[in-house]
Amino acid sequence: MSDREALRVEFLKAAGLGEAVRDPLPGDASTRRYERLTLPGGRTLMLMDQAPAAESLPADRSWSPERRKAEGWNAVARLSAGRIEAFAAVAAHLKALGLSAPEIVAVDAAAGLAVLEDFGDALFARVIEGGEPEEPLYLAAIEALAKLHEAETPDILTGAAGDWPLLVYDETALQGGADLFVEWMPKLDPGLSFDAAALADWEAAWAPVVARGAAGATVMAHRDYHAENLILLADRQGAALVGMIDFQDAVRAHPSWDLHSLLQDARRDVPADLEARALDHYFSLRPQVDRVEFLRDYAGLAALNEARILGIFARLIVRDGKPRYRAFMPRMWDHLNANLKKPGLETVRAWFDRHVPESSRR
Repeated sequence: MSDREALRVEFLKAAGLGEAVRDPLPGDASTRRYERLTLPGGRTLMLMDQAPAAESLPADRSWSPERRKAEGWNAVARLSAGRIEAFAAVAAHLKALGLSAPEIVAVDAAAGLAVLEDFGDALFARVIEGGEPEEPLYLAAIEALAKLHEAETPDILTGAAGDWPLLVYDETALQGGADLFVEWMPKLDPGLSFDAAALADWEAAWAPVVARGAAGATVMAHRDYHAENLILLADRQGAALVGMIDFQDAVRAHPSWDLHSLLQDARRDVPADLEARALDHYFSLRPQVDRVEFLRDYAGLAALNEARILGIFARLIVRDGKPRYRAFMPRMWDHLNANLKKPGLETVRAWFDRHVPESSRR
């Protein structure tokens, strides 16, 4: 038995769950692992396992951009490094707003272990594949976001494992995300090569989008809000039927961030008419929002996010030996190419036209 397994066993015993049957769940692109726990009476729970030493440090609020770059990617991007404290604090905030996040049943933050309420397997993506109408689910997801965006956004969140800062998704994080494209795409596509001048132009092209994104960071963003991370809770109504998971990297961000993550999904096609109706629904719930300015930022930040995701997929393929992510790249290119035609992105589009041939943009 490994030391980590021994720690899991002792944690479950201390929580009174030592007799639970443990079934590991398939992994994803992160360093977390999950197990479904089935208790003798048939009740199920989830074990979240995130070894604190598995990743570089999360960002400290006081660190300069230079210090963040020196500390590693989690600090640059303002990721939580999977910390259990972050998950528990975000969960508490969501639940306080009447939204659906898992109850924390037991937690040992220092060990990186928690037992959570089990929301089941009815992921939006899976139930839609099974015939569930997608529009009501997406509109409910929009209602949940609108409720989150209308709420006060505190600087410090408090949960079962202590406090956690809600950091701003700032210029350093936004530009750092975009830069994954120019760092990793040439390693996947030998036809791409970006010299120092091209890299300088890249940063300059994105600068207005980055500035607007950071200036508009006014709400809590889930940051990974899409149909693979939302679970249908059929016994709940309205926004509460949207079960949220994987929100430990939440930040204070522009309100468009979770919207384009949901509606311009890397993993499944969302019809353009459904995207339009979902956005209409959002604006109907938040009538004070300037629609024209919002949609300008929506397109710009969506394009930046798509460049970021293409870089992440390239890294997963090249560095981590996960070729399955190549299948998602054409969809991201389609979204990016469409957004580059939107107002405000002329300079970014010109950069792509100069440096990325059409044959590489698919």
